[in-house]
This record gives sequence, C-alpha cells and structure tokens, in this order.
Amino acid sequence: MTTIYSLRVPQKGANKMKSIALDQVTITDKFWGYYNDLVHNTIIPYQYESLNDRVPNVEPSYAIHNLKVAAGAAEGSFGGFVFQDSDLAKWLEAAGYSLSQRPNPALEKQADEIIAYMAKAQQPDGYLNTYYILNDLENRFTNLRECHELYCLGHLIEAAVAYYEATRKREFLDVVRKYADLANSLFGPEEGKQKGCPGHQEIELALVKLYDATGERKYLDLAKFFLDTRGTEPNFFLEEYEKRGGASLWDNGKRKPDLRYCQAHMPVRSQKEAAGHAVRAVYMYTGMAMTAERTGDASLKEACETLWDNIVEKQMYITGGIGQTAHGEAFTFEYDLPNDTIYSETCAAIGLIFFSYSMLMMNKNAKYADVIEKVLYNTVLAGIARDGKHFFYVNPLEVWPDASEKNPTRAHVKPRRPGWFPCACCPPNIARLLASLGKYIYTQEEDVIFTHLFIGGEAGFAVSGGRVTLTQDTMYPADGTVTIGARADADFTLALRLPAWCAAPEVSADGGQCDVSLAKDGYLYIKLTPGEHTVRLNLPMEVKLYRADTRVRANAGKAALCRGPLVYCLEQRDNGENLSACAIKADLSARVAPHEDIVKIYAAGRRDVDSNGGLYSPNSENTKDTELVFVPYFYWGNRSEGEMAVWIRKY
Repeated sequence: MTTIYSLRVPQKGANKMKSIALDQVTITDKFWGYYNDLVHNTIIPYQYESLNDRVPNVEPSYAIHNLKVAAGAAEGSFGGFVFQDSDLAKWLEAAGYSLSQRPNPALEKQADEIIAYMAKAQQPDGYLNTYYILNDLENRFTNLRECHELYCLGHLIEAAVAYYEATRKREFLDVVRKYADLANSLFGPEEGKQKGCPGHQEIELALVKLYDATGERKYLDLAKFFLDTRGTEPNFFLEEYEKRGGASLWDNGKRKPDLRYCQAHMPVRSQKEAAGHAVRAVYMYTGMAMTAERTGDASLKEACETLWDNIVEKQMYITGGIGQTAHGEAFTFEYDLPNDTIYSETCAAIGLIFFSYSMLMMNKNAKYADVIEKVLYNTVLAGIARDGKHFFYVNPLEVWPDASEKNPTRAHVKPRRPGWFPCACCPPNIARLLASLGKYIYTQEEDVIFTHLFIGGEAGFAVSGGRVTLTQDTMYPADGTVTIGARADADFTLALRLPAWCAAPEVSADGGQCDVSLAKDGYLYIKLTPGEHTVRLNLPMEVKLYRADTRVRANAGKAALCRGPLVYCLEQRDNGENLSACAIKADLSARVAPHEDIVKIYAAGRRDVDSNGGLYSPNSENTKDTELVFVPYFYWGNRSEGEMAVWIRKY
C-alpha cells in the first residue's frame, strides 16, 4: 500500500472533466446535512403547496393553476407573470434531483401528475407555454425579447433531463424534445427560419444539457446559433420591435429596447465587461462556456474567461453576490459596489455558480471552485431562512429597516424574508441548487478525481481497472480539518483543492507530509495505489479583516471580517441599533465561540456616542470601547428583524 506523492497534471488533449451522478454521492455532513434534509423534507413540499396556491398569507403562484386550465382540467384565466411556467419547471428539476438520491413515491406521484397535465396542454406541433395557450396563440414567438417563451422552454428542458436521469421515465423528456424540435424548426441560420434569440437567456445552457442527454447534435447547434446571432447587425430585437409597431408587454412601447440590458449590445465574443440584467448575463455566460467546452470554440472560451475575470475581479461582492442596482436588476460598472442599495439577486448568485462550474469543467483551475464555495456559503444560504420556508430575493450587505420602509430607493432591500414572491424565481432556484449539491463536490477526468468542496459523506467512482470510494469527514466550515478516506481497486489520482483563502494549508497522506508547493492551479495531485488510504487536509481558519480595492468607494476606511469561507456581519440583535456607529480595531483582537449551530466571533471595537450637540457639531471624538459580536452572513435575519452590516469602519 505504498503511497506516492507526485504532481500529476493532465496533459492537453486528455479526456474531459465529467460530473458525478447524484446517486453516487451521499451527504452526511453536519453542516450541509441540515440543508440536505431541509430541501428533501421541507423546501420541496412547501414549494409544492405554494405552487398550488395553498399556503396562507403569501403571494399566489398560479403556476399549477395555469397548467391545469391549459390542459382543460380546470376553469379560469391565466394568472401571474408571462414567465410563470418557469417556477414550476424549476420545482420539477429539484424534485428530479431529490428522487435520484431519496426514492419518494409520494413526490414522484406529484411530479408525474404535473407532467401528465403538461402532456395534455401541449399543442399538436409541440408548443407548450401556458401564457400563450390561454391568451394569444396566434402571436407566439412574436416578442422574444419580452415574453420569455424560450426561457421557459429552457427550464422545462433542464427539468426533464433531471427527471429522466432520476426515474428513467420518458414522458417528460419526450414532451420537451417535441417542443425543442419545434424551436429548432423555427430558429436557425437556414433559409426560412427566424434569425432570433431569446430576450432572457437560459435555453442556451439547457439545449447543451439536452444534447448531453440525447447525443443529438441539433440541440447543441441550436444553442450555438442563439449565441452566435445575439448582438449582431441588423439587431434582431430592434427589428422585432419595429415589426410589432412598438407594441410592448411592459412599457406600452414608450422606449426602444435596451440592448445592453439583455446583453445584445454587441456579439457575445466581443463582450469584455459583464453588463445588463445579472441573471440573464450569467445564464448566457454559462451557456457560452458549456458550448465552448463541447465544440472546442477557442474564441468563445476566451470570451468566457474575460467575462468571468471581469465579474470576480471588478464587480463581485465579498459575499459572492452580483448585480449592483435594482434598476434592471443589473450590473452597473467596475468597482461600483454599494452596500445599501445593492441588488445581489439570489438567482444571480446561483447563476454565477453555474458559470463558475462550467468554467471549472473546462479549465481545471481552483479559482472557479473558490468562487463556487464563496457564493454557496454566503449569498445562496442567505437567500433562504433556516426554516426552509422564507426567502430573500435581494441580498444586501447593509440593512437599515427604517430606510427599507421609508426611502423608496431602498424599498427593494428587505429586513425580513417573505414566504413567497409574485415573481418567485428565487425559491425554486434555491431548491434545485441545494437538491443537486452533490454534483459540485467532485468531478472526474479519467483516473483523476477532483475534490472541490469539503462536505462530509461518501462518493463512488469508476476508474480504469476498478472502483474508488471516497469518504469525507469534517466539521467544515466550523473547523478546517478534513479527513478523506479512500478505498481503491486500482491506481488513481486525488486532486485536492487548496482554498485561496487559506495561507498555509497542510496535507498528509497515510501519515506522510505532502509538499503543497507542488500544487498546480490550486490543486494538489496525489497519486494513490490500490488499497486503503487516509488523506488529511488541515486548513487553519484564522479570523481575518479584509479591505476592498481603493476604487470601491462604498468601502473606503472599512473592513469586512471573514473566517474560512464565511463572511461575517454585525446584527442589531447582538450589537444594538445604529450599527454605523460601530468600528473595529485594525489591530485585530478576536475570539471564536460556538453558538447554537454556528460560530460567533467576538472582536475588539468601539462605538461612537452621541454628543447631544445637535444634528451637526464641532468635531470631537466621543467613543466607548466595546466588544462587537459577529455572526455568519448567511445566518442574518433568522432570529429577529433589525439592522445588519458586513462592512464596518476600522480604527
């Protein structure tokens, strides 16, 4: 059972990275086990009730109602937004992921009933969109920029692929393939087809998944067409707008299309800066990366690398949130990162995980997994309450409840999580991400197994010559010690991520120290022989103060406190009101202490004291020393409503 520690970097032209099937991964982790149980036992059932409009005192969904009416199983009219079908599709996708890990006859029956309604509602040529079926079939596909038909189709495709992989039932997959074939007959570069693309991107990445599931090249080609035609001249959205005589679903035709908003202001390969609606952007970038990886398109790959770097290095919040403004739910410009008027939509954070994961599959660089971890442990988990039934659409870094209530520029920033939304894209998006968490822990390239996330559990892998079973045991993120056990029938290589947040990681294999300086692109490659092995990773979790680039004006003179992958924040519950009066000592003095199911941090600081000198008075310091109490950012708002702040002044 000799263990050899060596640097083994896969050569160019080697087999491509692949995901691990969810049924091959079991999560037993204390931290993520809570959320794993929550998504299966609470989130998915609660959202089913919400989609059926059976949860009291929350906004109605209408999603299942619309479907039943379109299928002739109920009476009534269309309710909700034009894109309401997508909420139900994301729930079905989450159900598919759940069923792949935990057989549940009741859940499967619920999903099958919904799928049966879809089959009944589907038009003879394959069309399936409840808004147009119930309102205006003659004008379908005449307003691609605003009406989300292809966006909803994309979510249906993702759901059908997930459900087929979980159950091997074909009905749902056959329904969406018929619809996708209709789209393929209507759109493309060929004579007689529309040279259009979706206003809200999503179908691009979904079509690549359909290609992966079926092997039919036409779906990949259609995804590539939608990307290639976007932003070219003559611009499709302007032509479509003129053809409709300026008629608009949203603004009565008062304004011409904002091409930057939907990333159609230039061809995708020419785009160097993330712009426009943040969710649309990262969904498109994900589709670009997936298409580039499958086709070997070098220019598309280069564009993805440029855009990812622009987001992460110049437009991403320390929590992994993206989208700086409520106006258009959009990116603004580089280094503009306000904390109090922030948008940082939960869906955008999830989209950034999708984008980063697609880049990771193409480039095998740990910087992409570092961002997945940052977004996952901070913004995504902040988007859902610990009860699994309340959600944030917007994820601020500073909250003052009075301002949220009384200042219209901050009305989008909520101090408490609602139970549902009129536009409920985020809750089922969280459900499908948490239900598919297992696929982000590991990937595999031939006989190299990459460990990206540190989550306790077990996973199985097929390698040439046999099988490998890996187990992880850890208290991460409360503690940075990770023990990986391996049982192998054949030689394989473990590629272990060394997180960028850790300055001095330590790795041992079967008791022998590994040289972490041999790591390549953030991964330490450890070659292991047949037998049983133990690899230990120690990641010292120091409490650190981070500062922002000086060009981020909102954070001048301020610091954010982090420990391991977690960003921390102050809450009014622990520190009193008027958090803006608090400051932390630059010469950090801090201690950590377990509290319920989290780790709190106590740090030396001070608080300004009101001088009672009127609204303005001559400058004179009046402060008192205090101990500031920090909780993980994802945890805020779970105990009571009040102020919250991530960035605080330092002295």
